[in-house]
Amino acid sequence: MKVAFLDRDGVINVDNGYVHHRENFVFTEGCTEALQLLEQKGFALIIVTNQSGIGRNYYSEQDYQQLTSWYREQLLQHGIAIAGIYHCPHAPEALCDCRKPAPGLFLQAAAQHDIDFASSIMIGDKQSDAEAATAAGIRHSYLLGPACGASTKKQPQYASLLDCVRNII
Repeated sequence: MKVAFLDRDGVINVDNGYVHHRENFVFTEGCTEALQLLEQKGFALIIVTNQSGIGRNYYSEQDYQQLTSWYREQLLQHGIAIAGIYHCPHAPEALCDCRKPAPGLFLQAAAQHDIDFASSIMIGDKQSDAEAATAAGIRHSYLLGPACGASTKKQPQYASLLDCVRNII
């Protein structure tokens, strides 16, 4: 299957820093429409997210899982089925193989799904998202927002998830 891999904070929701409560979780503008468009174009949706707040003891794995269940249900109410959600709970100094820019989250997804990396895409908001995708064999990565740095021919920069999706499909 072809997959649209998506980072969470800054792509699916507004990155308010270590988001782990419903009241702080705000979907990015146009998010649901963008996800619906991706599904209509035949992409399965998989979220890959670094959650170092767990490793830094800012919040617990249970807090993360409760929020994940809640926002997944919110998306389902809009007809959006998330095929999988994979997260790295480690702090950066843990030097694990799942924290982006390492490809571990993508490889975990591949172990559970029949993914065609050559026809899949990655949409993130940091260069580490694109680097992880490239390391996993994904040829097309797209970056959102001003935090991702200068736009390049290989990795164009878009203002929002919806802007990105409308331009690439």
